[in-house]
Amino acid sequence: MLYLILLFVIYKALLTASLWGAFKDSGHSPYWLPVPFYAEWLWVKITGRRWYIYYPFLLLPFLNCFVFWILCIETSYGYKRYRISDCFLAAAVPFVFFPYLAWKKRLHFENPALLPPFQKTPTREWVDTLCWALTGALIVHAFYFKGYVIPSSSMEKSLQVGDFLFVSKIHYGPRLPNTPVAFPFVLHTMPLTKDKPSFVAGIQWPYYRFPGFTSVKRNDVIVFNFPDGDTVSTVYQSNVSYYTLVKQVGRDAVWRDRNRFGRIVYRPVDRRESFVKRCIGIGGDTVELRNGQTYINGQRAEDPAHLEQNYRILPQPWLLSRQEWLQLGVSGEDLRQLFNPNYGRVPLTRQMAATLQADGRLTAEPDITPAGMADPQLFPFDPVHFPWNVDNYGPVYVPRKGDSVRLTSENIALYRRIITTYERHTLDEKDGVFYVDGQACRHYTFGMNYYWAMGDNRHNSADSRYWGFVPEDHIVGKAFWTWMSWNKDGKGFKKIRWNRIGRTIR
Repeated sequence: MLYLILLFVIYKALLTASLWGAFKDSGHSPYWLPVPFYAEWLWVKITGRRWYIYYPFLLLPFLNCFVFWILCIETSYGYKRYRISDCFLAAAVPFVFFPYLAWKKRLHFENPALLPPFQKTPTREWVDTLCWALTGALIVHAFYFKGYVIPSSSMEKSLQVGDFLFVSKIHYGPRLPNTPVAFPFVLHTMPLTKDKPSFVAGIQWPYYRFPGFTSVKRNDVIVFNFPDGDTVSTVYQSNVSYYTLVKQVGRDAVWRDRNRFGRIVYRPVDRRESFVKRCIGIGGDTVELRNGQTYINGQRAEDPAHLEQNYRILPQPWLLSRQEWLQLGVSGEDLRQLFNPNYGRVPLTRQMAATLQADGRLTAEPDITPAGMADPQLFPFDPVHFPWNVDNYGPVYVPRKGDSVRLTSENIALYRRIITTYERHTLDEKDGVFYVDGQACRHYTFGMNYYWAMGDNRHNSADSRYWGFVPEDHIVGKAFWTWMSWNKDGKGFKKIRWNRIGRTIR
């Protein structure tokens, strides 16, 4: 809150210096400029705009940026500066440009609505239209809604490969961009290049989230920046995390072999790949999987309606034709796994498994890894202290802001990345004592809320079981609406999943 108050004070000071001459020339006292809201109402008035159309939008977060730029350009017109370069300077650096016009150039401001109309060329009309359309789209994309397409089957059948989603950033509150200077509509790499960053890493703002409608709830389908994506190989991107590559071939090999791994680069939070999963646990929860069933705080959790798990198909999967498998709802990608002799399993919902059993030709048996069979590839990568697997995992406590945990050599693997990477402290151990930022620390207090995210396709999802907690500053928004769905296994009009268009996401 103090950060916002400081920004507002700076804004009012700069606005006062910028519009002092314009207010004086228009017959209004410039001493009204520091007054919140009233000064903006007067500004709309002296530019000749209808206050009841523009002023209400000045009170709406983020859309007020759009109206602010309109008023800046109208103010430039009031000084009879109509060129594209003048409009750009008015919108980009108004706090420098307007004082320059009023004091250096000695120009007199007049109500632009009373001046002779400025005749625009067809080229100028197109430029203005494109600039305003791009500006509006940027504001909506940055602070309100974002498009997202499902690239993998990790959320089948709740979300399917080829679903096009709208992600709401206003549900949980939009974030202040970490990297404000960037190429528009591009996540991290410039178009037509392999590894040239699309953002200026040297200019970064601290994490701040504006107020939203609600907080993240259990079972929300959330979109977030990949927590393991702070360091990446430009060849593998998020397909295989940098940390997995280091474990497999060693750090020296990853950094030296550019032909195989490309460049190793660091990315700020808002420039990491976006993932979509279901939030299983929120801060303060204890999450556990027992034989594939999720438990929250010791109580059996309700499964998503379309949850999938792997099944072994007996006696032989080819007793059903490919078309019959597709009609059952199995994707072409999953069929390739099913008919692979080295894998031979297929993800099904309970309803799909029951339909298959009722047919009588095949039997579907859940493929559950027994407890005690530790998987060293799972977070926190310590099978001695945490002998977990994908079906028998935990219990694991999900940190909540302000809660404290005692640090021990047995549990430090769970919290090391939180302390060092997400909350940016140094962590050392000496003689069984942990030191955070050089100070002995027996209990660590968390500075952020964290979440536990898992895919609805439980055996085909790279989720929190593989890379741990999702920090609150990585949350992008809530997936809430499917506006298009494209089925790559379909033909003709069946390429479009008509029954999924316009569906809300639950």
